Amino acid sequence: MKPVKVGLLGLGTVGGGTLNVLVRNAAEIARRAGREIVVSHAAAREYDPSALEGLDRVQVSDDAFSVVREPEVDIVVELIGGYSPARELVLEAIANGKHVVTANKALIALHGNEIFAAAQEKGVTVAFEAAVAGGIPIIKALREGLAANHIEWIAGIINGTGNFILTEMRDKGRDFADVLAEAQALGYAEADPTFDVEGIDAAHKLTILASLAFGIPLQFDRCFTEGISRIEPQDVTWAEELGYRIKHLGVARKTAEGVELRVHPTLIPERRLIANVDGVMNAVLVKGDAVGPTLYYGAGAGSLPTASAVVADIIDVTRTLTTDPENRVPHLAFQPDELSDLPVLPIEQIETAYYLRMTAQDRPGVVAAVAGILGDAGISIEAMHQKEPAEGETEVPVVMLTRRVREAQMNDAIARIEALDAITGPVTRIRVETLS
Repeated sequence: MKPVKVGLLGLGTVGGGTLNVLVRNAAEIARRAGREIVVSHAAAREYDPSALEGLDRVQVSDDAFSVVREPEVDIVVELIGGYSPARELVLEAIANGKHVVTANKALIALHGNEIFAAAQEKGVTVAFEAAVAGGIPIIKALREGLAANHIEWIAGIINGTGNFILTEMRDKGRDFADVLAEAQALGYAEADPTFDVEGIDAAHKLTILASLAFGIPLQFDRCFTEGISRIEPQDVTWAEELGYRIKHLGVARKTAEGVELRVHPTLIPERRLIANVDGVMNAVLVKGDAVGPTLYYGAGAGSLPTASAVVADIIDVTRTLTTDPENRVPHLAFQPDELSDLPVLPIEQIETAYYLRMTAQDRPGVVAAVAGILGDAGISIEAMHQKEPAEGETEVPVVMLTRRVREAQMNDAIARIEALDAITGPVTRIRVETLS
């Protein structure tokens, strides 16, 4: 049987890793796939030939569209990233009857509905395991391994940069800006770290996971997103004292009213396994009705871990090249005509517990006034902590943990608390999830 030929778009960190894995493990991959897989063409404007194996057998061009249009290429692997020209390249590859493998979470989250519809029409596959959590096979788990379950909820640490920053803040008492600068120096964070620290990258990934879990269309624009840039060392310390750890968590939960889809800093009980995922590592916790909670842990980024997922997709596509297109695993786990119109809930409708920190004047009646506002809003206090002011200080931090309540009620209560003369500055609010 003739080899399957791959056209590789991008020879950077992931593209280079993909080429190296395909060359290095060629014999093992052929045993698994049933056919030899070779990279015949590649497109890249800048790359390091000394870091790439088998490059002498690859036709390299600086024109990605020429690779997409190459008749010999069976599978186009898009590793350029971003929205454009990735979208145009993928759609043209599909139009030319080629299968596609991509690690591009932004592309799938924003344009996946269009891309999968085009692929369905042409009878080709679009595989995207590497788009979420790097080398962790979470998409295959949701789409195939957990197919017997009603998925109830997903909670994930799916951005290594944010997790590294919060881990350093906790372990070494450093502030956010200091750790961010180190993350940039180490290459964990980009020069513009907005996508990582403000939760946009995680929201792309959570959008994909929610669609796979609940059988809904991809709806990135409905995902609530809040970053970690306002987390202070004292919040990390308070969380530890209360028996929690702060993680930048993506949460997708199916309720009777609709789907919760949210990324934000979250207090998690320190005894939970996911609360102990540190550094740049990723983890996804999935709760199914039959299987119960399952945890998936591993490297969420990096050349070889991500290449591992990309090559696994290439092997899967190779295995299905002779399969009836109607009997392939659906792109979004559910058959295209079986997607649900279950709505994604606005953040005001979600229900969770809260950590509240405020700066209060050290005088009688202030805490009682705050507690009264919470009580009037129907919000129960789970725990409260207040430390003695330092000598000469007239203000003290007050920290409260509440029981579960709707976000809209908490918004109203916080607005009333911030209006008190005895409260200085904004109230810091971090959502709490027990994940039980």
